[in-house]
Amino acid sequence: MLNPKSVNLGKARSPIRELFEYAKTRKKQIGEENVFDFSLGNPDVPPPEQATEALIKIISECEPVALHGYTSAQGDFSVREAVARDLNARYRADLDADCIYMTCGAAASLTITLNALVNVGDEVLCFTPYFPEYRVFSERAGAKFIAVESEEGSFQPDLNKLERALGERTKAVIINSPNNPSGVVYGEEVIKKLCALLCEFSARRGEPVYLISDEPYREIVYGGVKIPCVMNYYADSIICYSYSKSLSLPGERIGYIAVNKKAGGFAELYAAVCGAGRALGYVCAPTLFQRLVEKCAGLVSDLSAYKSNRDILCAALEEYGFSFVRPDGAFYLFVKSPEADANAFVARAKKYEILFVAGDGFGCAGYARIAYCVSREMLARSLPAFKALAEEYNLKN
Repeated sequence: MLNPKSVNLGKARSPIRELFEYAKTRKKQIGEENVFDFSLGNPDVPPPEQATEALIKIISECEPVALHGYTSAQGDFSVREAVARDLNARYRADLDADCIYMTCGAAASLTITLNALVNVGDEVLCFTPYFPEYRVFSERAGAKFIAVESEEGSFQPDLNKLERALGERTKAVIINSPNNPSGVVYGEEVIKKLCALLCEFSARRGEPVYLISDEPYREIVYGGVKIPCVMNYYADSIICYSYSKSLSLPGERIGYIAVNKKAGGFAELYAAVCGAGRALGYVCAPTLFQRLVEKCAGLVSDLSAYKSNRDILCAALEEYGFSFVRPDGAFYLFVKSPEADANAFVARAKKYEILFVAGDGFGCAGYARIAYCVSREMLARSLPAFKALAEEYNLKN
């Protein structure tokens, strides 16, 4: 008998990926210029020129066998040292190479971290809206995933609801800021209050609740918004990161786990991360792109296009009568559905060849996610279709 959970996951594919595949088929049928695909968070800006130049130099100058060979399971020491140095310079994080574990992107960072922490029956808490795979990764590790509703109208963490959800089996809280799918950023005061709550609860229980901060959108923020580093406010914290968005390298699968050196039982915690990576079959992150990270750890793509897209899209949709929380980061707009069933809203948008994702899988029924990491030309072409969709709902009246 096959593993029933795996079978069910395979049959119930990610709605985001399903829509992405539908978009590719539809583009072949009616022409790419006639399809407005906002389904997938796939960066539309190229990697920085310096990163491309560095990659060419690495390939041309490095000895081929070593370049394509294994590194240490947790990543090459000099690469991990470069990542720690970058985090220390930007966030006063007080890390060294042996706090870092290089991974195949943020998905690997999260799965390894959860498998390092969780025993069967433990609970993992997360605020809504959340990236759907958090539930998948948590449950695969043996945890019960508990969604905690955010504050209505702002999508900021509701700490009163979190306090009520904390229990004897709570092992970890996942946060994601800037948030996918809402683009909401958790400011320093929110992080301070969240960490104080977890400190108090952990002390009372006599066992830590780990704070997992998933940060692939950390550099994509607007209007001078600052992203606080959780390690400066909470000892038992772990950062999961990917260079997919900051360096526009989603298909290369490169990221890291950073374990706070101030965590209680740090050596055991880091060993658990290494052991979980081994048990899950992660031999090492891609060597070529580890080398790129070593040279480009603090570099980012030109992310200004996302702010321009946000401003254009928000202005137009607000004019047409749609409701949403204006995002301060990432490249998503979480729009309130004009009808109770967001799936029906998404289906109706398809009539105008607009493709975006219902919010149900993100833990927020009645909303839909628009990924605006698209070309300016496609965004401009889509606006009449959005206007026609709004008029069908009679949103201005």
